[in-house]
Amino acid sequence: MYVGRFIVVGPGVGAYRVSSRSFPNRQIVEREGTLTVTPTPDAPETDNPYIAYNCVRESEGRAVLGNGSHVDPVTEKLDMGYPARDALATALLSLDYEKDDYDTPRIAGVIADDAATVGIVRRDALLVEEVTEPTLVATYEEDEPRAFDFAATDAAGAAREAYDCDFEHAVCAAGVAVDDGVTTAIVND
Repeated sequence: MYVGRFIVVGPGVGAYRVSSRSFPNRQIVEREGTLTVTPTPDAPETDNPYIAYNCVRESEGRAVLGNGSHVDPVTEKLDMGYPARDALATALLSLDYEKDDYDTPRIAGVIADDAATVGIVRRDALLVEEVTEPTLVATYEEDEPRAFDFAATDAAGAAREAYDCDFEHAVCAAGVAVDDGVTTAIVND
């Protein structure tokens, strides 16, 4: 099944995976503590504004994950003292779903060592939920948060497990762990 981009968030651990049929020539790179989805050096040129973006950022010991430019305002709201729920709701509502051919939803999560919050904005809804167990939400098919069997306990394990999930067209993945700080890992297979 093709679910597009997805995140898994839970207290202390999470992951983001790029799955793509249209733009598979992408990778995740680390730049000054931020993980960014970028085209690979051999990718064809495009003017599509949705293929390069920050996908993981840190905010005061928490990790923010997501599939687009909304990751930055979520992080900024957290830095200003907003609760995770409000930071997600504000950023997702203001940027709304992507205005592309598929009305692609925006997905995002905030992970702390003992808490997690997940959100999605689709054409027909804005959902933001605090979760106590690993929870998946994706841009297609799985576009409502649901509990998800995810065994990873560290960043490297989370990146690998997300990349290896049985959903079609894996491109790259990032994993995060939050425990006395944020650690990240990348899989670009």
